[in-house]
Amino acid sequence: MAENASKAPNVVMLENRSSLTVSGVNDVDSFDERSVVAYTDYGQLTVQGENLNIKRLSVETGDLTIEGSVSALIYTENRPRENIFKRIFR
Repeated sequence: MAENASKAPNVVMLENRSSLTVSGVNDVDSFDERSVVAYTDYGQLTVQGENLNIKRLSVETGDLTIEGSVSALIYTENRPRENIFKRIFR
């Protein structure tokens, strides 16, 4: 339990599969109409669906609001992000 003491609270609220609010977001890695990839202290959160649109993102408070047709919420362990130059010059 002490391990979670330093982590920002992470609350996920999905309303009618059309409006998703997430707190504790550190960064958004990528997004398009079919997926949004966000990072939290509890892991990488991938939101999948259709017509997804980021309505609000506050870096200061860590709040993210997504609208659209949500079909899946997937948490995975945070992986170190690879430098874009390393990907380009492989």
